[in-house]
Amino acid sequence: MTYSDAIIKRLTQLCKERGITVNKLATLSGITQSTVDNLMKGKTRNPKLKTLHKLAVGLEMTVSELLDFPEMNFTAFDDE
Repeated sequence: MTYSDAIIKRLTQLCKERGITVNKLATLSGITQSTVDNLMKGKTRNPKLKTLHKLAVGLEMTVSELLDFPEMNFTAFDDE
């Protein structure tokens, strides 16, 4: 698993829990649809902290909460 894979899994899970689409997440976060699409499709392999912050705010959480999940905390990641 890569960092990008973990972020994709986390965002997918959070969208599902909240009953929102990735498009709605982009709107809530003030990020372009193409930026979120590139992240979710793995084209963006190293998202900026600014992007993660906007996503967290759109999900009404902190960056720490966004990144605090088992895959991020207990996985040995592959080099990208």
